[in-house]
Amino acid sequence: MVPPPLALYVHLPWCVRKCPYCDFNSHAAKGELPFEAYIDALIRDLDQDLPLVWGRVVSSVFFGGGTPSLFPPEAIDRFLQAASARLRFAPNLEVTLETNPGTAEHGRFDRYRAAGVNRISFGIQTFNDQALQRLGRIHDSNEAERAVKLAQDAGYDNFNIDLMYALPQQTLAEAEHDLERAFALQPTHMSHYQLTLEPNTVFFARPPQGIPDEDSAWDIQEYCQRLLADAGYAQYEVSAYARPGRQSQHNLNYWRFGDYLGIGAGAHGKISSGADQHVLRRWKHKHPQTFMDHAGTAAGIGGDEVIGADRLPFEYMLNLLRLHEGFGLKDFTSRTGLDPARIAVPLQAALARGWLTRDGDHFQPTELGRRFTNDVVELFLP
Repeated sequence: MVPPPLALYVHLPWCVRKCPYCDFNSHAAKGELPFEAYIDALIRDLDQDLPLVWGRVVSSVFFGGGTPSLFPPEAIDRFLQAASARLRFAPNLEVTLETNPGTAEHGRFDRYRAAGVNRISFGIQTFNDQALQRLGRIHDSNEAERAVKLAQDAGYDNFNIDLMYALPQQTLAEAEHDLERAFALQPTHMSHYQLTLEPNTVFFARPPQGIPDEDSAWDIQEYCQRLLADAGYAQYEVSAYARPGRQSQHNLNYWRFGDYLGIGAGAHGKISSGADQHVLRRWKHKHPQTFMDHAGTAAGIGGDEVIGADRLPFEYMLNLLRLHEGFGLKDFTSRTGLDPARIAVPLQAALARGWLTRDGDHFQPTELGRRFTNDVVELFLP
């Protein structure tokens, strides 16, 4: 096993209002948020995890949430300075901040950029104002466009737009209109993913009226994929599309089974140890106050789990088979420490069913395999 590239994920858990479809660890803000206390806790949390990654270079940083743009630029700057004093940051470090258009303010993007944030991810979801209300979003379509333009005026030329499809009562024409509005803003990257009803959400308990059926959702997906391709956005992952050279380096690291430190309330990390030949998954307590009370102590760790050799093939494929590029057998061995013979039987089954193609030691999902990704991955369950 060879230690792969390392990323840093930082979870900022608060949002203005919890969306009814959201199953992330996000908490509606009540009163003034403890920005300084939370940054203190993040630094203590990072200090505790540092021994896991001594000497390794961090290739990307991602501030996720919640709504990270609720945090003032000064707080983001303070954390990045503390992290750069403790970790080796790559010279071309990608630093992404998730942003809700409803929290974008004039002048903030200049200061985020000065702090070191060089990539913005806008959670727009749709440009249809009625659909935005049904989704519980706090912004409208004009605010979404304004937020993007504010970032562009601040010098950002690398940004993502999140869009959802198969929304309640959405038609094919409305999904196309969403893409056209997004294309006009010239993002370098687009995330285009289907609304799903996740457990422990309001929508799961009380499904909204008019969600497109499976066939209609597939029709929207196929049509939008063609529109994205025609507009110059190459699909490189199940839900990710990018201009040439503008793929999300942070997310690519996840999908290539890279390593990442997870800092903050509810954050998950994955660290490979070449010396011990194992993969460790670690997560932190989900509730923000509990996290802040115990960050930097053993009580602040929600759990540790060493991934055994029997589960590593499944964990590897769960990520790699999301990518159009596929994987090589040497990559499999370097990420898992396992002999490729461990996956020979499921690989042969996937080839026989037309889900994968093979070129030497390289395997790649077919169009059919990409449509049935979950079925392909299940072949590698222990």
